[in-house]
Amino acid sequence: MMEKTTSEDPACSPEETASESAKVPTAEPPGEVAVSESTGEEQVPKPQAPAPQAPAAPVTTKPAPPSEDVPSAPLLLTLEDVSNSSVTVSWEPPERLGRLGLQGYVLELCREGASEWVPVSARPMMVTQQTVRNLALGDKLLLRVSAVSSAGAGPPAMLDQPVHIRENIEAPKIRVPRHLRQTYIRQVGETVNLQIPFQGKPKPQATWTHNGHALDSQRVSVRTGDQDSILFIRSAQRSDSGRYELTVHVEGLEAKAAIDILVIEKPGPPSSIRLLDVWGCNAALQWTPPQDTGNTELLGYTVQKADKKTGQWFTVLERYHPTTCTISDLIIGNSYSFRVFSENLCGLSASATITKELAHIQKADIAAKPKGFIERDFSEAPSFTQPLADHTSTPGYSTQLFCSVRASPKPKIIWMKNKMEIQGNPKYRALSEQGVCTLEIRKPSPFDSGVYTCKAINVLGEASVDCRLEVKASATH
Repeated sequence: MMEKTTSEDPACSPEETASESAKVPTAEPPGEVAVSESTGEEQVPKPQAPAPQAPAAPVTTKPAPPSEDVPSAPLLLTLEDVSNSSVTVSWEPPERLGRLGLQGYVLELCREGASEWVPVSARPMMVTQQTVRNLALGDKLLLRVSAVSSAGAGPPAMLDQPVHIRENIEAPKIRVPRHLRQTYIRQVGETVNLQIPFQGKPKPQATWTHNGHALDSQRVSVRTGDQDSILFIRSAQRSDSGRYELTVHVEGLEAKAAIDILVIEKPGPPSSIRLLDVWGCNAALQWTPPQDTGNTELLGYTVQKADKKTGQWFTVLERYHPTTCTISDLIIGNSYSFRVFSENLCGLSASATITKELAHIQKADIAAKPKGFIERDFSEAPSFTQPLADHTSTPGYSTQLFCSVRASPKPKIIWMKNKMEIQGNPKYRALSEQGVCTLEIRKPSPFDSGVYTCKAINVLGEASVDCRLEVKASATH
């Protein structure tokens, strides 16, 4: 059905070739192709016959074929795609194909303002979608398509609006760098160099504003390329602070991005300072905030002191926020001066505010009256703070008895079993450390059951505690 061979020698006479070459520059750019297989077919010059070609007149006088033989107009002619050099259209077959059958479709174009229609391909094409290529940027074209049978071409289906050949429009987008999404801080005298990338097609138009007004070209320079815009300030001043807004336009579409710039410098010193009071080894100060904070908030104040003898300054407080303070630990007999600096992100103020009067730390007429030292008597008779507890043990497993005693001087500890001293018996081991008394009974037997007593004795008295130990024999079956 789609015989796309370029062998059209019989149809392409020299006269037709000449007329065709005359028509192509005015009707369409050379090298147009159909989306299916046509690759720059020569155009059939039927719409415009040269003046010498008189035989074309009989063709127009030929009687029209019966309407049943020619197909009806194709349906749903649709514009599928437009680029900067091509256009693609599609359509549906006609309702009536004609009695003689369908041979294909002829797609024609006409530039806006012209009257002649130029076919895109030399022969009817059995396709329902075609792409016209190698079009000139900026052209406005009318397109129509007709179904063709052996009896002739049927009525055309035509697009309602001309097609404008232009670049694909890509909505503009601005990519603000991460470090510029928060306030961009620079110091007075530093350079500001902001590179803001963007995208969009065709080439976007970029404009800048400062606080809603046009930029001062004497202070700010802007260079805009195809993909970014650079804002440059050689030596920033505090007046350059504010909101800079970049607007990118593409064919009626726009994107905006705002960047806040803050230009700061060191603050001024506190407006005034005075010495409120001096008492003992302390001095109270008060000052007022600076008139100029350097175009940013203060981080606090630094307070320093210097004694009159040495004149050396020592820092007492750093990044201190209140405007009153008390300086302590001053040396008796010295006289002190105080000064206060303001501080912001740029650092301390260039100068400080100094107290006019000195703080004199007077020597008090105090006579030391040492008190007589009274030695405390810690002597104490023995007393048990933790008594012995009754205990049950298993034969063959060593067991221990515990108690704690408090006494001064250190007491003598005596252990007894059933009121009989057991000192020196290798079966028992007695320990006493930090008032904790321990009696270890090695591998007891039922014979070791009984009442155990711990007695503590010193020069002030004695005390004793006792408990019952029961050694149970294991049951045998």
